[in-house]
Amino acid sequence: DDFISSPPKKTVRFGGTLTEILLKYEKGDTTDFELLKHQLSDPDIKDAQIINWLHEFRASVAYLTKELEQLVNILLKLPWLRRSREVVEEYLGFLGNLVSAQTVHLRPCLRMIVSQFVPPRITIREDDVDISDSDDDDENISENFDTCHRALQTVARYVPSTPQFLMPILVEFFPFINKSERTLECYVHNLLRVTVYLPTLRLQILELIIEKLLKLDVSTPQQDIEDAEETANNSASEEKSTEEGLFDMEEDEDRKGNKVVSPGVERMAHPLAERLDILMTILFSYIKDVCHVGGKLDINNTKDLYRDLVSVFDKLILPTHASCHVQYFMFYICSFKLGLAEAFLDHLWKKLQDPNNPSVIRQTAGSYIGSFLARAKFIPIVTVKACLDLLVNWLHKYIDNQDTGANAYCDVALHGPFYSTCQAVFYTLIFRHKQLLDGNLRKGLSYLQSLNFERIVMCQLNPLKICIPSVVNLFAAITRKYQLVFCYTIIERNNRQFIPVVRSGTGGDLVQTCTNPLDSFFPFDPYILKRSKKTIDPMYQFWEELSAEDLENLKKPIKKGTSEDEDDDFLKGETPQNDGVVGIAPNSYESNTRSPVSSIGSPADCYVPYPL
Repeated sequence: DDFISSPPKKTVRFGGTLTEILLKYEKGDTTDFELLKHQLSDPDIKDAQIINWLHEFRASVAYLTKELEQLVNILLKLPWLRRSREVVEEYLGFLGNLVSAQTVHLRPCLRMIVSQFVPPRITIREDDVDISDSDDDDENISENFDTCHRALQTVARYVPSTPQFLMPILVEFFPFINKSERTLECYVHNLLRVTVYLPTLRLQILELIIEKLLKLDVSTPQQDIEDAEETANNSASEEKSTEEGLFDMEEDEDRKGNKVVSPGVERMAHPLAERLDILMTILFSYIKDVCHVGGKLDINNTKDLYRDLVSVFDKLILPTHASCHVQYFMFYICSFKLGLAEAFLDHLWKKLQDPNNPSVIRQTAGSYIGSFLARAKFIPIVTVKACLDLLVNWLHKYIDNQDTGANAYCDVALHGPFYSTCQAVFYTLIFRHKQLLDGNLRKGLSYLQSLNFERIVMCQLNPLKICIPSVVNLFAAITRKYQLVFCYTIIERNNRQFIPVVRSGTGGDLVQTCTNPLDSFFPFDPYILKRSKKTIDPMYQFWEELSAEDLENLKKPIKKGTSEDEDDDFLKGETPQNDGVVGIAPNSYESNTRSPVSSIGSPADCYVPYPL
């Protein structure tokens, strides 16, 4: 009754009703139509005016055909998001009416909504010069994003085919990687929100996001990130020493007591690494939220997301060489349940052994298996043994088939998957040998002897010549200690046959030694992005640097009659823990020439002297 008795709000209007204006326009009288466009385009338009016009437009959507596209575009440019709640509700009602009556305007409506997925840019001008161009830190930005998603859900409810029209627009509006961190963060976050109420788009959206992350990842090699961090740390140290004594020390102490942390502490020095770090944190949070309902793991949700992520992994990650961080989304989801980790290993195993797959894909699958088994703390030793059994049995069958005949010689092009599998086995043994022997030495040795490493090492295909030297050296030291196989004779022979590559250039001849003919890499090498590594570190197996005593122990073979009760410092030592990050990685790039700073957290490229 109050509504009926209350008079309508007065607003300044030109011409007659909207219907009259549109009918006049159809007859060729455009005067009132132009006035209407002008009033709608006015930046100072009042809320009451917008509400009145929208109310009339909602009743006249039948007139808004393709011919009035220009007028519809003006309506879609109205600044409705930052207006009163009444304007927002009226606008959402108008959008619903428009797309249900005139689906021809579906794309422009979707483009308008998606364009709001990033914070608006605020440009400050001074004397006709742009002196500032930054993201708007509007405190209502979160509320605005909520409203955008309501708008998208409204449109999708009226037009069931919305997802197929929306996806190309989401691709088109994805910000360039050199846009601000805030812009990328908001857009990716909003894309992931879309997957919640439009689940049919989840796989495509995950593909889109991970493809962009991958471009960031391969654009920022680990060495570049580490160099940038080192430079930043050196600069910070110099500044600190310069400023020493300039500030009140008591004030500094107060700040420490109140735990005031510099905002730069968590930032990555490399700008692209900073963007990647933020986006990986969002992706990890999304995976956790989807898989957990009420704090508990939801098996069905987790399985569905796992299937989508494996599909993206196969399409984008597996064919990409030497990405450093993005692949960790598989590492993370597999940590939720052992069954997922085993499913992932089985998936990789099928890729590795399938002769129909390209050799490079099979080799990469081998690298993933070895790195995953070595680095994932959540994989129990029983699963490691099951995987070693599969891999080693396959190696022996391969040797049965290939070790005699025309192809029985060392050649990466012919036997790439074989060498990659050998390296996976060696790498796994380096990381897991203490656990394999823990508890019952005799039983553990018996298991390792059953793998018959001697036959693999001594075969005509000569895997020790192809695998990365750092892995070969540690494998040789460990297998000699436990008298599993004596590798040093073969290593010496390979070294004598090793021919350096001489390349001529403008600066003179350059002698290069190829230390990685397999061109392999360890996909789960230490994760170095500061924010997102907090998610990975608790489940990650770091390498403990070998002490001088351990190196000495590696040179002493155990006696044949060693009982399981006898003490052995090397055996009884703790398995690698996540307490310290130490060591040097056997990485794929110049693995035995890199400095200790360059790849922290992996087995050292140590040199164990050959016994005479």
